[in-house]
Amino acid sequence: MADTPNTPEAGQSAPVANAPAADAPKSRKRAGFPPKRGKKLRNIIKNQAAKVAKEGTVPLRKALATLKSLKRVKFDETIEVHMKLGVDPKQADQAVRGSVGLPHGIGKTVRILVFCQGADIEKAKAAGADFAGGTELIQKIQTENWLDFDVVLAAQGMMGQVSRLGKVLGPRGLMPTPKAGTVVAANGDVGSVVKEFKAGKVEYRADSGGCVHAGVGKMSFEEDKLVDNINAFVEQVRSVKPSGVKGNYILSVVISATMSPGVRITF
Repeated sequence: MADTPNTPEAGQSAPVANAPAADAPKSRKRAGFPPKRGKKLRNIIKNQAAKVAKEGTVPLRKALATLKSLKRVKFDETIEVHMKLGVDPKQADQAVRGSVGLPHGIGKTVRILVFCQGADIEKAKAAGADFAGGTELIQKIQTENWLDFDVVLAAQGMMGQVSRLGKVLGPRGLMPTPKAGTVVAANGDVGSVVKEFKAGKVEYRADSGGCVHAGVGKMSFEEDKLVDNINAFVEQVRSVKPSGVKGNYILSVVISATMSPGVRITF
């Protein structure tokens, strides 16, 4: 007996060959790859890069004027400093790391977490800390993966317990360390350290390529304030030159904004 072909029942339409599934996405985007830039944006970026390349290395004030002239977005961009150093980060005696208080702050609200005990908790909160406490905050980070803060400070007596958070805070650059000034000494004042970071103290650390980076203000800042902040940051990095460095220490200094190319400056 011949097989009976499958036919749609009454009231049903025949399936269409190679029809896409109803819930199939219209287009697929590769994870980790930005969308293609439009022609207008490509031309803007090309013209900006050409303008910066034509100017070459310029004094700081002229570089700031150039960045302000390149502004093309509505939000208040961050002004950043990038320094290429003649250090070998693989050598322990050539590590460059620390913190510096900027005269005019960074124009950003910083959320500060302080690991401390006893009377220091009230002192930290009175100075402006957003969160302050001991084991309860450590447990919250471990169990809830809570990371709603930008800077972590710790009293020296708490470091034995805080060290358990190394795998969580370390990769994010949040682990307290004496070199960065984020560990308060036993006889130190927790409140004054909190005030320094609230006012605009920034950390820096040479990466694997021997470069340090930091945000030093906002595009809306007055030129004089940006000049003061950038000078303070560069001079601080200059002052911690490792004794093992031979030859030139500061190879280049570049400033940029969030959405602009970098401008090389002279010092």
